[in-house]
Amino acid sequence: MRRTMPSPARQAAQPLPGVPEQDHMAGPGESASGAGRDTLRTEFAFELPRGYVDESGTVHRHGVMRLATARDELIPLRDDRVRENSAYLSVVLIARVITRLGTIEDVHAGIVEDLFASDLAFLQDFYRRINAEGHTRAAVTCPSCQEHFAVDLAGGRLGES
Repeated sequence: MRRTMPSPARQAAQPLPGVPEQDHMAGPGESASGAGRDTLRTEFAFELPRGYVDESGTVHRHGVMRLATARDELIPLRDDRVRENSAYLSVVLIARVITRLGTIEDVHAGIVEDLFASDLAFLQDFYRRINAEGHTRAAVTCPSCQEHFAVDLAGGRLGES
């Protein structure tokens, strides 16, 4: 069995309160000890807080976002809509990296424009987390008991792990 060293990004990751350390260091396909094949997770499922409502009234909440490439971040800079309004950059960028939203497989800027503001904010944060931090977990504190724990922003039902 081949042993691999964790990447520098994994070595530099800071643990989240309430999340076992091996969850930070081990990627999909490898154990906490580093044994196994080193793989890279490139797609992340999510669930929108409200959901996109299409022209027929169907609500689409579940989707998949892939990791962004350098091209994904450069091409929107040539878009005339972005040149006229720099705030439009996130709309074009998010549209490039969402591979599926409900039954919609051709997600484009027009769809992202029609999202509720809370859903767009969720996707912007989700994009930042998977591309800059490498995971979808967020450290939170219970307002009642002040206990620290991690939640997965990718969605799922309460009580699931």
